[in-house]
Amino acid sequence: MPTCLPLVRRRCHTCAAERFRANGKIRVNANHKLIDVWLLVLCTGCGETAKLTVLERVNVRSVRPGLLDLLHANDLGLTAELLQDPVVRRRNRIALDWDGAWRLDTGGTVLLDHEVIDVSVRFAARIPVRPVRLIAEGCGLSRAEVERLIVDGKLVSAVRLGGKLSGDFTFTLKR
Repeated sequence: MPTCLPLVRRRCHTCAAERFRANGKIRVNANHKLIDVWLLVLCTGCGETAKLTVLERVNVRSVRPGLLDLLHANDLGLTAELLQDPVVRRRNRIALDWDGAWRLDTGGTVLLDHEVIDVSVRFAARIPVRPVRLIAEGCGLSRAEVERLIVDGKLVSAVRLGGKLSGDFTFTLKR
């Protein structure tokens, strides 16, 4: 589950730093019947503000009133949703850096003394994480041990555990 907003990966025009921090500030600008909305992010190097376009020249009546209220209130939950929106990310040519912005909640103790353990992993947000790292951290194993268990066929899953995942998955650990 996420612990904070991820960093935005984008080059700063002022200092050439590669990371921006979102603080939940949203700028709404109306010109007669048209509205523009930007998400404001701060450069981690120099503190320069950059604008990420959310809506551009949209008729005010086409925006839901509830959404408009959240935009005006600088809602932090809405900021998180906007950062994860693929349309916003593509339009602004940004990527998200989730390092240090999530935590693993095992929901209790992991029983590694059992012969076979079936585990279901659920993501609270679409955070791209390497399953090997997640399994190692959740089971108290090293990543090398998890890799060895996969090669030996003692750790099996319906999904490929080699790359990054951001969706729910299950795996079985045989001791």
